Amino acid sequence: MNDASFSTIDEYIASFDKEGQNILNQVRQIIKEASPKETKETISYKMPTFRYQGNLMHFALFKKHLGLYPGPAAIEALEEDLKAYKTSKGAIQIPLDKPIPDKLIRKLIAFNVDLLKNKKGPTWDSHKSTWVDAEEFMNQLIVKTKTPLKKEFKWGSDIYTFQGKNVIGWGGFKDFFSLWFYNGVFLNDSEKVLVNASEGKTKALRQWRFKDVSEMNEKKILAYIEESVQTIRDGKEIKIEPSAPKEVTGILKEALKQNKEFQNAFDKLTPGKQKEYIEYIDEAKQDKTKLVRIEKIIPLILEGKGLHDKYKK
Repeated sequence: MNDASFSTIDEYIASFDKEGQNILNQVRQIIKEASPKETKETISYKMPTFRYQGNLMHFALFKKHLGLYPGPAAIEALEEDLKAYKTSKGAIQIPLDKPIPDKLIRKLIAFNVDLLKNKKGPTWDSHKSTWVDAEEFMNQLIVKTKTPLKKEFKWGSDIYTFQGKNVIGWGGFKDFFSLWFYNGVFLNDSEKVLVNASEGKTKALRQWRFKDVSEMNEKKILAYIEESVQTIRDGKEIKIEPSAPKEVTGILKEALKQNKEFQNAFDKLTPGKQKEYIEYIDEAKQDKTKLVRIEKIIPLILEGKGLHDKYKK
């Protein structure tokens, strides 16, 4: 894959020779045709990216293979379809001597559309008009950093990175304008201003909040940014630990207890399939909805099927 930086997919594709451009244009067209009309194109992680309520698909061209990045859930769900290809947790390698798998790409997109269609997108810019001055303040300040930062678009917002690592982003909310430092946990916080927005969940990210642009001090903010860059140079980061197996609770647990055949069939499922069903029930807010969903999944589980097995056909 090219090491150059691009701001659009057109620029990325144009950087390859005619054969490479042909491959990338074919993949791009397949994804376009398979995606909802609301889907947007962008560059993320230096790769062409399609977004629909989240990342629908990244793709990139390498010397010997085409890389597809639909996310771990899609790869797990379409495991049978992917047996012919080398895969990792979130990536699929398509050798360049094999045809572009049109049908497979469409199935991956269909899976992710189904996964993301009810997900609400980021609302960081819903109060943007209130914070025009604060936005302009940061746009002018960021170019004054001693260490040049790269501007990237991630999670619905502009994020500034150094050596591929997230440094800072910002956005306006109803009651405050926030700077978020992605390695904030490692900062000295000399001004004693950083807060953890989600105690117990957020590990490294910290926020600096302002109620008015008049509170924003250029010199102090630049010092925090430079210190954040230094944490990256020093290799400081929090390693994400694998999540523990999902525990069965509530109504689903009671339903399993009351039906031995249901319990036995559930126990025979892979941990991944069990997790899909547990999350599907837990996502429902009302008990009556949970009960409806349990009735829906019982036949599937008794047949040994996963929640997303329809995408494996």
